[in-house]
Amino acid sequence: MSFRPLYGLAAAAAAVALVAAAGPQTRKHAPAAHARPAPAKIPVVHFVDIAAQAGVTALNVYGGDKHKDYIIETTGNGAVIFDYNNDGWPDIYLPNGSTVAGFPAGQAPVGHLYRNNHDGTFTDVTHQAGLDRHPGWAQGACVGDYNNDGNLDLLVTYWGQNVLYRNNGDGTFTDVTKQAGLETPAPEWSTGCTFTDYDHDGRADIFIARYVDFAYDKVPKPGQGPWCQWKGIPVMCGPRGLPGTVNALYHNNGDGTFSDVSEKAGITQPHGYYGFTPLTGDFSHDGWDDIYLTDDSTPNILFHNHGNGTFTDVGTMAGVAYNEDGAEQAGMGASAADYLRNGNLDIVKTNFSDDTPTLYRNHGDGTFDDVTFAAGLGNITRWLGWGVEFMDYDNSGWPGIFIANGHVYPEVDGKGLGTSYREPKVLYYNLRDGRFANITAQAGEALSTPHSARGVAVGDLFNDGHLEAVVNNMNERPSIYRNTGPVGHFISLQLQGVKSNRAALGAELTLYQDGLKTYTEVRSGGSFISQNDLRIHFGLGGDTRAERIVIRWPSGVVDTLRDLPADRFYVVREGQGVIPGLTRGLGLKPVS
Repeated sequence: MSFRPLYGLAAAAAAVALVAAAGPQTRKHAPAAHARPAPAKIPVVHFVDIAAQAGVTALNVYGGDKHKDYIIETTGNGAVIFDYNNDGWPDIYLPNGSTVAGFPAGQAPVGHLYRNNHDGTFTDVTHQAGLDRHPGWAQGACVGDYNNDGNLDLLVTYWGQNVLYRNNGDGTFTDVTKQAGLETPAPEWSTGCTFTDYDHDGRADIFIARYVDFAYDKVPKPGQGPWCQWKGIPVMCGPRGLPGTVNALYHNNGDGTFSDVSEKAGITQPHGYYGFTPLTGDFSHDGWDDIYLTDDSTPNILFHNHGNGTFTDVGTMAGVAYNEDGAEQAGMGASAADYLRNGNLDIVKTNFSDDTPTLYRNHGDGTFDDVTFAAGLGNITRWLGWGVEFMDYDNSGWPGIFIANGHVYPEVDGKGLGTSYREPKVLYYNLRDGRFANITAQAGEALSTPHSARGVAVGDLFNDGHLEAVVNNMNERPSIYRNTGPVGHFISLQLQGVKSNRAALGAELTLYQDGLKTYTEVRSGGSFISQNDLRIHFGLGGDTRAERIVIRWPSGVVDTLRDLPADRFYVVREGQGVIPGLTRGLGLKPVS
């Protein structure tokens, strides 16, 4: 299997054709053509859906599939990639939902845990792991090592009661929600979550986003209220017209319990918004992780971390609360990456139908510009976006963008509205000049096959240098998208905190390569209420060594790694650098 990029043949002609096909950019931020450097040549990219052959086949159940009477039936589930058994091979967890009618005892759908078999297949170990005991309207999930024992714990959010599963380190999990102090006095509608050591005390805290205050008897029937119509079609009601809620922040006490510090930390302001996906990152380069939150039909929030246990929403001042026209959007998912390779975390966000995704370029000082149209992301308005990831699917070092789409109204089918309930993915290629090309049609039939997709998680499932995207499809079986085209060299880093939290959440990494610097972080949560593999994956293109990687841990410790051979998986411990004897090659084969 080749790990060198293909930048020849008809790629140059394809690049020109694809950029031309993107159409004219009409917004004010579109750069003049003469000011642009030559775009990158687009290699062969071809995605296939390998979920069935990999054995990841559990059916997602989420409300009605022909019509939906309540908003609870529309949000769907996230997806999770994490190594739950510490064997070095990423596993998969897929939350599940329910229906309004419910199910007889013992027959309700549950989330599914798939153990990686190291041979390209997975085994469903949900029952053996103890994760089949909480059916209901699950939403998303995130992972972190809250007790610093070296095992990744799992938090699953619900409309109802969230569940914290402690990883016992023997392949099983225990529900510790009550003893951890995370039970709520009344059911809440929680959506996205993230473990984040916001105060740098070496323990992973928890942030939970919340959506609407919902109960079946609190909302009108479809078509019977001002927010219960869409383009003349009677549909379920909300979120507009329904009361919003407040988000929550739980401080890790270090003894297996958490304390609700939402109010004193400033997380309850603003309130009444419809929160979906939290995205952590040091967006202002002050050494403290902030929290960006996508909100549905209300302004997005950027909680700036002051480093003293408190946060302030600076979304409007930072330029990420609205789009460039000053309009609220129906934000769903979000991802952060340094797509320009200038050392700053930029943000891409998905939105509702009849809108575009939004791309915010970070100036490096905590402020952003909306560059959606200048970057070539403003031409598709038909689809309703959910999970989104900056994804370096060809290991070029320049991340593209993967977007999963799907409408909330099955009723749109057959109405001649130019959209549909099941929708294709969209794949963008990073042209390295600030723009992206839509290469979906050239990237294989699998991406164009329509689904009502929701959560997306990205990781190297097979330890071969290829990044896969796991997608949770509503009322269908999941998808696993794999690029079978040639890819470049890569380097993978698994970080272990010592003074910092064990999972190294919030650790900042900068790759210095070929005169460029690429910045990233170890992050819990993101996409659409989902979780990526916590290992850091750097694409290196044609380079066979990583020149220099600087790691700044939450504790303030700095480690510098130099001249690392490519196509290897490294374990890096805080203050110690690469751990001898734990370096592995492709397929996790030992290397000297």
